[in-house]
Amino acid sequence: MPAHAPETTHDDPLGRERAHLTASRSALRAMREDVEALDIRDVTANWVNAIVLQAQIDDRIKALADLAHTPLFFGRLNYLHAPGAELAEGAEGEQFYIGRRHVHDADGDPMVIDWRAPVSQPFYRASKTDPQDISLRRRFGYTGGELTAYEDEHLSDPAETAAVSKLLQQEIERPRVGPMRDIVATIQPEQDEIVRSGLSGSVCVQGGPGTGKTAVGLHRVAYLLYAHRDRLARTGTLVIGPNRSFLHYIEQVLPALGELEVKQATVDDLVARPGMEVRGTDPAETAVVKGDARMAEVLGRALRSHVSRPTEPLMVVRGSRRWRVPAYELEEMAGELQKRDIRYGAAREALPQRIAHAVLVRMEQAGEAPDDRVQDAVARNAAVKAAVKEIWPPVEPAKLVLRLLSDAEFLAEHAEGVLTPDEQKLLLWQKPFRSVKSAKWSAADLVLIDEAADLVERTHSLGHVVLDEAQDLSPMQYRAVGRRCTTGSATVLGDLAQGTTPWATRSWDEALTHLGKPQAVLEELTAGFRVPREVIAYASRLLPSISPGLAPVSSVRETPGSLRIEEVAQVADLTAAVVAACRDFLAYEGSIGLIAADARIPVLAEALPAAGLPYLSPGEETTSESRLTLVPASLAKGLEYDYVVLDEPAAIVDGEPDERTGLRRLYVCLTRAVSGLAALHSAPLPSALS
Repeated sequence: MPAHAPETTHDDPLGRERAHLTASRSALRAMREDVEALDIRDVTANWVNAIVLQAQIDDRIKALADLAHTPLFFGRLNYLHAPGAELAEGAEGEQFYIGRRHVHDADGDPMVIDWRAPVSQPFYRASKTDPQDISLRRRFGYTGGELTAYEDEHLSDPAETAAVSKLLQQEIERPRVGPMRDIVATIQPEQDEIVRSGLSGSVCVQGGPGTGKTAVGLHRVAYLLYAHRDRLARTGTLVIGPNRSFLHYIEQVLPALGELEVKQATVDDLVARPGMEVRGTDPAETAVVKGDARMAEVLGRALRSHVSRPTEPLMVVRGSRRWRVPAYELEEMAGELQKRDIRYGAAREALPQRIAHAVLVRMEQAGEAPDDRVQDAVARNAAVKAAVKEIWPPVEPAKLVLRLLSDAEFLAEHAEGVLTPDEQKLLLWQKPFRSVKSAKWSAADLVLIDEAADLVERTHSLGHVVLDEAQDLSPMQYRAVGRRCTTGSATVLGDLAQGTTPWATRSWDEALTHLGKPQAVLEELTAGFRVPREVIAYASRLLPSISPGLAPVSSVRETPGSLRIEEVAQVADLTAAVVAACRDFLAYEGSIGLIAADARIPVLAEALPAAGLPYLSPGEETTSESRLTLVPASLAKGLEYDYVVLDEPAAIVDGEPDERTGLRRLYVCLTRAVSGLAALHSAPLPSALS
């Protein structure tokens, strides 16, 4: 598989490819100019339509932007026959350029085919053993946006042996500066199968460090928006990440693929409520109980307890007539609604109509002929409203949770047989708060309120949700996410070995059940493309202690010298040695992450500037001038750096509530490097690394 440099003969394939790139860029510019020239003054009925249409046009203009340092196409396919045509002898094949978006010329003929189109699929799936009617697959190499090389595979030629693509390997290993970028040019066959799986089914991807699970999830969103745009435009899509730093790191991937409408959020964002900021924290053991799925049963019981048994008949006055509905009949109506197991609020809205219907039956029996307007009027009658308020009173979700966490008797009544007495004690506030506004709510409390709110009124469902770093969610958090896709599908991404919360996921089957997607297909990615083999092998020594039975990642990258473990004899010298290691890595191209236990961050934050090394915080974008980021271990998950300096591994383990969680946190930190890792320590390393 030869890689070709620029040619000087008149037979100049590279020159022709460059010419096609230039022509494609001109065509894209023309497409953008056509949209910019649209005049909507005569096609909108009112100012609201005009605003909506103009917003759509503005988004289309953004989607057609030509990013100077992003290749417009990265591959080419030569088909033996026209796709879809009969494979008849002599049938003429076609040639397609594969890129990040569709580009056509003035006549509408395609110059670049979107990577998501069916005709592009063989670029990722075809092989020597299964050429898929492809005679030639060509990959392109770029430097600073300029096409500088190409590489050919003659898939249908039995004389040519299969070989590893050097351009593909170079693209995978390209240094990282700035936010996460797309992997559209390097998607592997097993990744492509997940990316192109259908919208109707949910998928769970277990993937170790460097397997590309996050990128697969984001590209799956891009593919689904391509294949089901109309449906998802109506129902919406959402990407959920573990924290703001992570979301900032990935936020440019979808826009680079022309997708601008996908919203991003954390679980805390999902359950946030106006005027109720998180001002409190829970001890780990309390947070575990609050995050337990059994809390849903406790909340349901507490909510249903507000429905009371009517003891007095209802008298409805209409003009000169009085209509009586006995208490037992009111009780039957309420009981029927409870048996239907519908939302509390929906049942409360249905009850006055049931009562009104009973009154209308009596009217008809008396010879009157009431219509629907009369029934609505009866349902709004003051006496009916009063009866409904007494039987089925309104409940505010936050007040319900406030009472459960404040009132020991109320909690005991509804947690009996569900939570143990000791668990109930963990839930109760030491000093109860008087009101919803004065309460110091924790993040787990807001999840409980979100659950209660859904019991009262159904949560709006989206068409597709991507949940990344899912292994750290509690069962109640899974339920909160699941409510957002009850009528849609989900892509769940995570690694059981990287679970670093006390309530971390124990199995994907259990997690998917809490999410409401027990039938989701479980896929496992075990081929690592980013983390060097030496680094992942060293980190994998922790797997027997943190996640027994989980298959280690098998990295395809062999980078001699990528791992350095250095012991510093004196504790006082550790900080200086860490700073020196950062300076050494800054001599290379790419980003550098200095990862340390949260407690060590203030010391390092002072030492780096003193040594003339300015640094960024997680979430701040790296540039060619500013490439060093100081990362607390608690925020390292999901981030990647070309080089990582790891400060005092034992301190990272000791910073967690238990050893297993600490070792999992260390596993995360050890696997953030994609080119080289230097771990410096003065304290003994955890025995699991021996």
